[in-house]
Amino acid sequence: MKSMNGFDGNRHFCPGRRRFLKTAGIAGAGLVGMGIPGCSGKKVQATMIAVPVHSGKIERISIQALPRGAGDLEILEAVRRVAEASTDFSWLSKGDTVFIKTVANSPNPYPATTSPLAIRGMTLLLLEKGAGKVLVGDKSGVMTVYHEKDDQDGSTREVMTTVGHHAAAVDSGASVHYFEEEGYDAYSGFSTVSKSHWKGELILPNILNDVDHVVLLPRVSRHMLAGTTLGLKAAVGWLRDDSRLEMHRDAGSFFEKIAEINDTVVLRQKLRLTLSVATKVLSTKGPDEGYVAEPENGLVFASESLLAHDMAALGWLMWNREFATPEGEFSWSGDPYTGIPSTLNRGFVGYIWGIRHWYNSESYDPVTITSVMTDPVICRAADLWGGFPSLEFEDVTGKLPDDIKDYLSRKAVV
Repeated sequence: MKSMNGFDGNRHFCPGRRRFLKTAGIAGAGLVGMGIPGCSGKKVQATMIAVPVHSGKIERISIQALPRGAGDLEILEAVRRVAEASTDFSWLSKGDTVFIKTVANSPNPYPATTSPLAIRGMTLLLLEKGAGKVLVGDKSGVMTVYHEKDDQDGSTREVMTTVGHHAAAVDSGASVHYFEEEGYDAYSGFSTVSKSHWKGELILPNILNDVDHVVLLPRVSRHMLAGTTLGLKAAVGWLRDDSRLEMHRDAGSFFEKIAEINDTVVLRQKLRLTLSVATKVLSTKGPDEGYVAEPENGLVFASESLLAHDMAALGWLMWNREFATPEGEFSWSGDPYTGIPSTLNRGFVGYIWGIRHWYNSESYDPVTITSVMTDPVICRAADLWGGFPSLEFEDVTGKLPDDIKDYLSRKAVV
């Protein structure tokens, strides 16, 4: 990759990649104040995603509470217990290949990335159930791993080794698949089921054509640009970096595009289960750093429905923000989504992809998220898939505190 020191007129205009997210707000505000043409964004999108109707469906969320400081074995047992309560694995035939999609956006440990215990527990369970091969993989965020046809910087392999994903996979009998290591042409276009805001096909890795099933292992986190990063947002890791550019640059439909990745035909056909180990939650800032909330009772939960999973995950994020995060963590710098996500996003576009894309990038309005009905990504997913379901919580050990269950249910009411 080209020199990071100074502006090169093509891609980078901020020194020090790893300093960017800490300084982008100040830099972005300065650019806006300079009166540079286009610096306020190509257009401002007033985000007004209609609240979908109720689908009439009931989706089960299997959930287990774990005490703070639960040991590895307890968490592994919870992964197994929750997964087996969520699905009967009738979709898995002997010898099938399963891809476990993790979240390895940065070299920061869980909960900034997927818990290695989720990977270990799910791999062992799938192999026990008859999977012939389990692949574990992701592609890190462009701040950490940048990949274009003739230029690559960073390594997802190094990231997943640092955060424990590589060892968790290999030691449990899985193979590890790093998208950028397969080459720029190991991606192709995939269409969505419904009409989308994307300009054309989304560019996703070809490995999706070769596997029989996908299991998603996200984490629960705030996100400075999108508000939240749960299961739906984890799909960004599938995108080649040119599709990531479109998502961030053409940000008038930023929230909608995130949801619509999950509406690609291949993911609709192959995603079987979404499971989160959420004994810790990144409750502010995100996606790479922020306040780590570790409540008295942590959760492991799963569902065959990605939408239902994220409805519960949003409630858990909000619970941790309300009851397990000190008030002082919600300052402007500690929780920037509440103030200037669009400015940060445009600075991000310019830093990664250059001044031309920065100049042409769109702005968007943040949305105050108070429930599933005000989360624009979740609302768009519900709109795509027939409306919001009702959630039925299955407490697999009977130890889920009533106040947490009631809170999650309230935040998911439509």
